[in-house]
Amino acid sequence: MNDRDLFFRYLAQTSPFPLSLEIGSAEGIYMTGSDGKRYLDLISGISVSAVGHRHPAVVAAIREQLDKYMHLMVYGELVQSAQVGLARLLADHLPPGLDNVYLLNSGSEAVEGAVKLAKRYTRRTGMIAFRNGYHGSSHGALSLTGHEGLKRAFRPLLPGIHHLDYGSIDQLGQIDRHTACVVAESIQGEAGAVVPSRDFMQALRQRCTETGTLLVLDEIQAGMGRTGKLWAFEHFDIRPDVLILAKGLGGGMPIGAFIAGREIMQCLTADPVLGHISTFGGNAVCAASARATLKVILDNRLWENALAMESIFRDRLRHPAIKGIRGQGLLLALEFEDFGQNSRVIAQCLRNGLLTDWFLFSDRHMRIAPPLVINSEQLHHACDMILQSVDETAM
Repeated sequence: MNDRDLFFRYLAQTSPFPLSLEIGSAEGIYMTGSDGKRYLDLISGISVSAVGHRHPAVVAAIREQLDKYMHLMVYGELVQSAQVGLARLLADHLPPGLDNVYLLNSGSEAVEGAVKLAKRYTRRTGMIAFRNGYHGSSHGALSLTGHEGLKRAFRPLLPGIHHLDYGSIDQLGQIDRHTACVVAESIQGEAGAVVPSRDFMQALRQRCTETGTLLVLDEIQAGMGRTGKLWAFEHFDIRPDVLILAKGLGGGMPIGAFIAGREIMQCLTADPVLGHISTFGGNAVCAASARATLKVILDNRLWENALAMESIFRDRLRHPAIKGIRGQGLLLALEFEDFGQNSRVIAQCLRNGLLTDWFLFSDRHMRIAPPLVINSEQLHHACDMILQSVDETAM
């Protein structure tokens, strides 16, 4: 049996129709199949490979750390320079009050830790999230996710969570002094790159402040320069009480983080001690990769490239079959008439050597989220392939 057959035999499947491409190597914005066919990666492993596949600085940091040590002890017990370096670099580039970093293995784990922190700090139990928000597949993160299609088979989920319409200022009065936290994506990813209004985000921040509720912003997809600023919340001139990061943070390695002020974070250390704990969180190799990734983004101001590339995408992707394009920076959603048309175009893009997909909660939108290092020549090539695919599926 070949690896493709073994893939279906031994690996648990998440859907009846996986892409099942066999990739032999990846470099920059390209992946190469075991048959030698090259694919332009327009989705970065779902916003993970922010600085491209196998960026030299990231690979070097991983190798350097491997020569020192890998796993030593559960998170938080031993001083590990890779963790310290990453946490300090993050804090140096975040607003005052976001200076204490808890490192974990994934975005979903970071969401779980953040809501535990909010409940412990406020001594409240109520939580607010938003319809069509996506926060992960673990039990608590799924409870916060605002799409019943993913949730109904797993109920009962966590109690005390109420979902509002994303962008509705009128509904923010439902945040009250029983609410421990509001969990929101700064820009909704799986809803199809939905950007909220500045007025809504500022009203949300104000209401949380008035009620003593912690504002938890999920930038698992939208952070790390993807939306044209280093942090997506900067578009709205607000600051969260807790920030959640993952995906692009690791540069291809698994890592997540929730970040708050020291006063807030300290409540996890007592009553009970070990209020949150992780065996592999902040693994030294992953932390070294994340620090190198963040440094590449900072040194090259890649959020500025995201803005420049966005304008080219918007200019080039004009076609009668394309109904619109929304999003910000290099988190964009290309709209088609319906899922049928979108899926045909996506399949044709793959045949033409371009990898993309749709969004979990908006299947008529095509995902555009390439590595932030994409240049204008590569971007024009991607646009050519999309437009060619649209034409070919219309025949």
